[in-house]
Amino acid sequence: MGTTEGSLQKKLKPRHISLMAMGGVIGTGIFKGSAETISLAGPGVVLTYILAGLLLLIVMGAMAEMATVYPNRNMKDFVREAFGEKVSYIMGWMYCFMWLSVCVIEIIAAGSFLQYWFTDVPLWTLSLVCAAFVILINFMSVGTFGEFEFWLAGIKITMIIIFIILGVSLMFGIIPSDHTPYLSNYMNSGGFLPNGWTSIFSALLVVMFSYGGSEMIGLTLTETENAEKILPKVVRNFILRIILFFTLPILIICGLIPWNELGPESSPFVQVLSSTGLSGAAHVMNFVLITAVLSAANSGIYGASRMLYSMAVAGEAPKALTKTNRKGSPVNTLLLCAIILFAGSMLGLFAQDQLFRVLMAVPGFAVLLVWMCIASSQLKLRKQYPVKPAFKLWGYPYLTGFAIVCLALIAVGFVLDQQNRFSIGICLTVLIILILSSFMKFRKQE
Repeated sequence: MGTTEGSLQKKLKPRHISLMAMGGVIGTGIFKGSAETISLAGPGVVLTYILAGLLLLIVMGAMAEMATVYPNRNMKDFVREAFGEKVSYIMGWMYCFMWLSVCVIEIIAAGSFLQYWFTDVPLWTLSLVCAAFVILINFMSVGTFGEFEFWLAGIKITMIIIFIILGVSLMFGIIPSDHTPYLSNYMNSGGFLPNGWTSIFSALLVVMFSYGGSEMIGLTLTETENAEKILPKVVRNFILRIILFFTLPILIICGLIPWNELGPESSPFVQVLSSTGLSGAAHVMNFVLITAVLSAANSGIYGASRMLYSMAVAGEAPKALTKTNRKGSPVNTLLLCAIILFAGSMLGLFAQDQLFRVLMAVPGFAVLLVWMCIASSQLKLRKQYPVKPAFKLWGYPYLTGFAIVCLALIAVGFVLDQQNRFSIGICLTVLIILILSSFMKFRKQE
């Protein structure tokens, strides 16, 4: 028997929230996308990750502040409070579109990694199995889901820590090898910034895609006890971990292999482990890659289904999507996500290379729009808060304004990049449809 709206359970703990948000972030972007960012900026790409991390800190801080003022509301509610129903409606649907795109990328990636072992099985079949697995986890109670995601995300985070320790040991000769590079690879092959300072900014587009998913914390608020007290602490710890888990592995990769010798055909992590000659390293890494992308897809389905549920409760999506099962999971939104994910698995029948290139750029642009909405909401709402916030983002209004300007400039760069033309065409088409439908929907209600 299902229940109706307002029945999401408050069963998520701080460790669940942190690991879920990290699960959404640490996926294809770092394990595969890092090859592209390194090729754009060389070892100096770590500066790009730090810059994007600072923008993320401002956005997350803004969200934490609003959560202390408006308890039991999520990030879409903050946008509605600031800019009204139309903007909230557009952002909500754009966010669902972003996460479902990410989920399709992740399950196809998971299928392609499984082909390493199951070479004769078609990609679409393996992707379909991965999609079914992810949907099944999401149908569990939210407490069980949080626990499962905690361990799934924990596997890849543990692997990154082992990778960092192993990498440092190889770089400085603690583990003997044929060649101990020390810090030489940072200075060879053109130096720390072989393509100049501007390359830091050209790599921002890919890095933004990699960091997308961090705002997942803003959706867990309605399923978390004492969210307004927990969130500021979670945000501070989370940001530090994200920067460390992205910058340190990239420093290790560039320290062990010259940046211009990394190939695009496989994960830089696999290439580094293979170059060490460690037996079985590729198999272990492949297992980690599969858990990484499944964890990201798992978090993505959570994000999309909870946003759809929130919109249905607000009357911005079909009322049927408010139905929850006795475990507190929004059953109809999950069924809708399942249909889209299964259909996405079928894309594995088509040209894989073009598919990844097109799909990867779509969420990147949507992430920028969502982050700008969150930061702009805090900028507008601060002066009209009904109560004093328990946590305040420092540097108001200059820091928030700086983040909005930076995100807008990155978005413009994204639109002007010819390589993204087809992807941007998809994003802008979706955006225009949402804008038109928002005017039609809310004009009827006036």
